[in-house]
Amino acid sequence: MSGDTVLLARDGAIATVTLNKPERLNALDLAMWRAIAAIFARLDADEQLRCVILRGAGDKAFAAGADIAEFATERANVEQAREYGRVAQSAMDAVARCRHPVVAMIRGVCVGGGLEMAAVCDLRICAESSRFGVPVKNLGLVMAYGEMKGLIDLVGRAAALEIVLEGRIFGAQEAQAKGLVNRVVPDGRVEEETAATAQRIAAGAPLVARWHKKFARRLADPRPLAADEYDESFACFGTEDYRIGYRAFLAKQKPEFRGR
Repeated sequence: MSGDTVLLARDGAIATVTLNKPERLNALDLAMWRAIAAIFARLDADEQLRCVILRGAGDKAFAAGADIAEFATERANVEQAREYGRVAQSAMDAVARCRHPVVAMIRGVCVGGGLEMAAVCDLRICAESSRFGVPVKNLGLVMAYGEMKGLIDLVGRAAALEIVLEGRIFGAQEAQAKGLVNRVVPDGRVEEETAATAQRIAAGAPLVARWHKKFARRLADPRPLAADEYDESFACFGTEDYRIGYRAFLAKQKPEFRGR
């Protein structure tokens, strides 16, 4: 646990980070952004971890954006807003750069900063009744460069601009059509499906999952791959996990990977 508003739990090789302010629809305040950054930095360094689930407490919201109630004290001017943006960006960067796969479990509202946070996760599974959008135009606010990059990387420029320019709230099926979410499941099954997804990820070779996440992030960079980067594609053949997986495949057995 980290404070009361961001919780950390561990079940074997899977960690769950919960945004825990259900009375405010898990709206993110400055302390929560800081806690998210610190928790994901710690998780990134955990060699035994294989997957992280990020979720909101309760069934009404993943996160209803930033907590507007604190704007008068924390984002009252340009200087404060710049510092607030730096803290929020550090949290989103910590999630995006965490070497372990991160799965967002989305129930209810996922808007504004909540959608920005979900966008930097690796997979997003939502309930049929989930609602999405970034209505910041109604507050006279913009998505900063770093925040918008996560959305554009996920859905592309045209869809990202549609989301922020219209500012409307839309449903799960449209979110999936836009590429915002990977999977839409009945409301009563979203927790079960997210847990099953995390278990499937955790059952695989953890070094391979980390490499795949690293490669996907690197391929978003238009610079040509360096020779050593290309060669890393074949480093898996020198791991113990490759030998374990290969032998298990031939023996028609379930592999027990060791992460080395």
